[in-house]
Amino acid sequence: MDIEIEIIGKGKVKAILDDRNPETAKMIYDNLPIEGEANIWLEEIYFDVPLKLDYENPSSTTKRGDLSYWPPGSAFCIFYGNSQPASDVNNIGRVESDLELFHDAKNDDKIVIRKFTNIQQEF
Repeated sequence: MDIEIEIIGKGKVKAILDDRNPETAKMIYDNLPIEGEANIWLEEIYFDVPLKLDYENPSSTTKRGDLSYWPPGSAFCIFYGNSQPASDVNNIGRVESDLELFHDAKNDDKIVIRKFTNIQQEF
């Protein structure tokens, strides 16, 4: 499942939701678009999402580029550096390139996650 993550006014990246936690990934995908305000913690961006999901296949570790859902805080997490989660997360996908965009994020930046479409409008 392809998605797009946009930091408003700063840029967009393409990401893929995978099958490490398939039910969590599907619930996120089925509820897109989702918007939130960035919170920065070490080299992680997280923000509240309007979904209350449980642990599926919890993990205490992440890799650079991982997308995760954190059940205790109902938060979507983007791990763009070497940070590790404060507690277990459901890893649900990966940003495969352009992680540099997230280094420019600031607290309270608006983030939008939407289904990726490859349709370009012509003017």
